[in-house]
Amino acid sequence: MQGRATPISVIAFDADDTLWDCQSHFEAVEQHLYRLIAPYCEDPARELFVTEKGNMDDLGYGCKAFTISIIETALRVGGEHLTAAELADLLAHSKQLLHLPATPLPGVVKVLAKLQEGPYRLVCFTKGELQDQENKLQRSGLLKYFDDVVITSDKTQREFRELCQREDILSTQLLMVGNSFRSDIAPALAIGAWAVYIPFHVTWQLEHTEEFDHERLTRLQRIDDLPHLLHL
Repeated sequence: MQGRATPISVIAFDADDTLWDCQSHFEAVEQHLYRLIAPYCEDPARELFVTEKGNMDDLGYGCKAFTISIIETALRVGGEHLTAAELADLLAHSKQLLHLPATPLPGVVKVLAKLQEGPYRLVCFTKGELQDQENKLQRSGLLKYFDDVVITSDKTQREFRELCQREDILSTQLLMVGNSFRSDIAPALAIGAWAVYIPFHVTWQLEHTEEFDHERLTRLQRIDDLPHLLHL
């Protein structure tokens, strides 16, 4: 991040799989679905992908949208072969996602506390269903570290520009930190912001995209390295 002409004034953090583990809980539900429908299709994961992609425009992101797609896939593929008890168990497993622990990942609390001491405004900038994301942020205990919280239905260039307007900054004054290259990194770079990419060990299939290098992009293996990157 050497040579930036305009000082960074706002650091925005993605939430799911950047601040706490989320996707591994979703994958446990996916495996539950796959076990149920595997006898009735060649590729259970593909069947769920088709359903989620078809529902995206209407349902967006989050636990509730995911649960609808899980049950819809089970009904479409398994149909009359699945019992009411099996569907009820799958539904209950899916609804547990509304109460996932949102335990901060290693290093997150220490890093946020350190950054609070610096000259930055900290913003939690995440996409998903409003109440679900608010609840996870409360359970995480991380709310106290953020000057602002922005929950949006998607993260495209438009939402990033709106974030800059909300925080009254130039795009070059924004640093986005996240685990999704598609949602956190690419759109931030496209509007002229800076980005720190910290991959998580699992990625939702609808977040897969081609990665690239960029002069305003830094890749880190751990969030612990962020203060050093910012010379704190």
